[in-house]
This record gives sequence, C-alpha cells and structure tokens, in this order.
Amino acid sequence: MIRLVIVVEGKTEKEFVDRLLAVHLSGYGVAASARLLGKPRHKGGNVTVERIANDVRNLAANSDAVTTLGDFYGFRQRPTDDVDELLQQIDLACRNAVNQQLRDDRVFAYVQRHEFEALLFSEPGAFERSLALPTGAARTLQSVRANFGTPEDINDSRETAPSKRLLKAIPGYSKGEYGWLVAESIGLETIRQQCPRFNRWLSRLEQIGTA
Repeated sequence: MIRLVIVVEGKTEKEFVDRLLAVHLSGYGVAASARLLGKPRHKGGNVTVERIANDVRNLAANSDAVTTLGDFYGFRQRPTDDVDELLQQIDLACRNAVNQQLRDDRVFAYVQRHEFEALLFSEPGAFERSLALPTGAARTLQSVRANFGTPEDINDSRETAPSKRLLKAIPGYSKGEYGWLVAESIGLETIRQQCPRFNRWLSRLEQIGTA
C-alpha cells in the first residue's frame, strides 16, 4: 500500500478524508490518512504557503506521497487571487521543502475552490436525508445550486460563500459535525461528476496507487 498523507485545514476536511476518501482510496492500493495543519495546540486554520510547506517537509520522511486539502476562501495571506496560481506556488514550495525525498509526482497541492462546503451542493437533497431541516431549507439550497454551472462556482465573498449560505438556510449548521455525513449521503461519484476540479484531484490520488 502507498502511504498517502493529506494535510488538511480543519476538522471538516479531516473527517471527510478519514471517513470517505480513505475508504475509497484503499481500493486503489493507497492508505490515506489526514493530518491537521500545524503543531500541537496550534493546528488547523491560518493557512499559508509557508505552514503547508513546513508540514509537508516534516511528513515526507514517513510517507510515500503527500498532498493537501484546504479552502481557497479561508487561505490567509494568499499571494494571488487565482486559485491555479496559488496551487503552483504551493507545489513549488512543497517540492523545495521535501528536497527530493519524494518524487515530484507524489508531492502536490489541492485547494478547494472556493470552500469544502461547495462540494455539498452537488446534491442539496442529501441535506434532507442526513439532517432534520427547517421548512424550505432544502428548496433554498437547491435554488442556490441552480444559479451556478458547478458547485465549485459558488462564490466566496463574506456574505455568499458556500458555508455562509448553509448557515443562512440551516441555522445552527455545524460543518465539522455534519459535513462528512452529508458528503457520505451524496457519495463520491456524484460529487466528482458535479465538481470537475475535485474530480481531477481524486483521479490523481487514485493513480498514485495504480501507477
């Protein structure tokens, strides 16, 4: 099995990796596990290129591959407003940090555009199956989804980011507690069909085990 470590931004992403992605990738010969960004007592949040590269450096010695999973919206001090340019910068910083301990094709970044919660708009009806929703909440979420070409296009302003839309439709929504449950109800196949950026990343993770 290929040992893959995924450096994640927070609890939501960690639960998603450990409960869904790890199970899926095991079928491709990849043993995936999530590691919260940062040091003990200072984990998660405040995501920067430097913090990611430092974690990747520390994890490389005991891994066969390392990648990342975080939100473009929550990225602190991001040096560019273009998500692809940001990925290139993170990739370069991580490869320099690893200093050839791992092959270049096994050290790469992924940043979700715009938030992890965008993936959950792949099937708004899954919220009804997973949670006890207030009247009209699922209809509101479906209306949001209908206004965008893909869930990943849902924009990232302070008022209209995917997580803010969820909180408005579902008061008290806890992304760390419910995010993976809704994703599990949707299923990875539906998510990857609806979210092309996520699909490309997941396909790359699958290829690590089959290359």
